[in-house]
Amino acid sequence: MALVEMVMPKMGESIMEGTVLKWLKSVGDTIEQDESVLEVATDKVDTEVPALQGGVLKEILVQEGDVVAVGAPIAVISTDGEDTAGTSAPAATQAPATAPEAAPQQTAAASAPSEAFAKLDQPATGRFYSPLVLNIAREEGIPMQELEYIPGTGKEGRVSKKDILEYVENRKNAPAQAAAPQAQAPAAPQAQPQAAPAPAAQPQAAAPQVKPAASYGGNTELIEMDRMRKMIADRMVDSKRISPHVTSFVEADVTNLVNWRNKWKNEYKKREGENLTFTPIFIDAIAKAIKDYPMINVSVDGSTIIRHKDINIGMAVALPSGNLIVPNIKNADQLNLNGLTKKVNDLANRGRMNKLTPDDLAGGTYTVSNVGSFGNVMGTPIIMQPQVAIMAVGAIKKKPAVIETPEGDLIGVRHFMYLSHSYDHRVVDGSLGGMFVRRVADYLENFDVNQTI
Repeated sequence: MALVEMVMPKMGESIMEGTVLKWLKSVGDTIEQDESVLEVATDKVDTEVPALQGGVLKEILVQEGDVVAVGAPIAVISTDGEDTAGTSAPAATQAPATAPEAAPQQTAAASAPSEAFAKLDQPATGRFYSPLVLNIAREEGIPMQELEYIPGTGKEGRVSKKDILEYVENRKNAPAQAAAPQAQAPAAPQAQPQAAPAPAAQPQAAAPQVKPAASYGGNTELIEMDRMRKMIADRMVDSKRISPHVTSFVEADVTNLVNWRNKWKNEYKKREGENLTFTPIFIDAIAKAIKDYPMINVSVDGSTIIRHKDINIGMAVALPSGNLIVPNIKNADQLNLNGLTKKVNDLANRGRMNKLTPDDLAGGTYTVSNVGSFGNVMGTPIIMQPQVAIMAVGAIKKKPAVIETPEGDLIGVRHFMYLSHSYDHRVVDGSLGGMFVRRVADYLENFDVNQTI
């Protein structure tokens, strides 16, 4: 019987760790190759992890809620599942001879922190900690009871990356003082000046939990945010803090492309079995405009502007939970309209089924949000960091308009829509932001009605 370690897979270029959400299999269960074994959450997406080899799940090495580094062992699988009853005892005697004895020596850095700080991912007080803060605490050996005393400057008293890094720095410079609230607080009658900071820190950390409960009354309901909603909330606040948002608006006459889509959508549905929506047409126009104005396709790192040569356009997708997620189409400028339609439908369908991967979400350079799908005529979207711009496309509405003809001006019914372009005013001036959205509108208004799909 061969024992194979199942490790935390790499789930994207920038993903270094994942949080175990749920084990889908129990010890003793038979697992087929490529069958999902557990659910893992990263800072980008929740995904299922399949087994690379079939067999029997012999041992689970990490628990639900643990944060595990990419490449670290998470389970042991027996690749011989036929005579597990007869070989389970020898396996139990052979494996300990190597695994348990080697674990304290070879994996002390991985297993010991997992046991010593298992509660870091399940704070008893209910105060939310981001995966980044928990990871820093784990690496620095800060237990949960000490983490609870760190004053937070974030929303609702949350501990930010800056807060914990400053605490770590002060902790290293004055280890005796950092340990004082734990070791000396219970017996500090004779050291009142040193014990005074602890009571001052406690109300600050506890206030976000006590105050809301006391301030709400009547016919109300308190709903705890789920993990993804907390993550979205943090990122939205960070984006508004990082980027000074400016929004420019343009109204576009899209009568030609509406008529073209109406002409082709039924035929496309019969031929491809998929819907022909407006979204790929919008993405095509944005990709062309980015090639005209490449300084929109940038990100910022400190005082450095990074111009991206790849045009990876993200699109907001609504999940079954009601949350939004933003997968992106890689090299969107290299796809024709049919290719963009296939990509849009694939990402939208997999997003609704929670089948997106971290790679689908990584590497975006510009984002479009179709607020018109909710019946909204315009919006002021928030930038997806570290991008510097995002466009919202509104609902298409019929309006009376003046039509210029050689015989004179006429009044006619046309299809109009608003484009809302939010951009980071640190690096995108009003002229560039305004010209870009105008250029997108020009591509939509001058849509080639003679093209086929």
